[in-house]
Amino acid sequence: MKIVDHFWHWQNKLEDRTRRLGRGNYARVLRLARKPSYDEFSKSAWIVGIGIGIVGGLGFVVYYLWLHVPPIISDLFGL
Repeated sequence: MKIVDHFWHWQNKLEDRTRRLGRGNYARVLRLARKPSYDEFSKSAWIVGIGIGIVGGLGFVVYYLWLHVPPIISDLFGL
């Protein structure tokens, strides 16, 4: 097989895959997708920001307890 035939075969295979993409489950999702309004985006951003803050705060509390509770326990039990 010549190199040109090899590339034609590869290009046809790639084009067939992209044609099938428009008819599957992904195409329905892409057809229904739309750009969010400013109000929807700002509410989503606030909710995500609050969630990140909660997870970060929880991580800080766990880290603080991890550093300060073991010495307290060891002093309490005399270890």
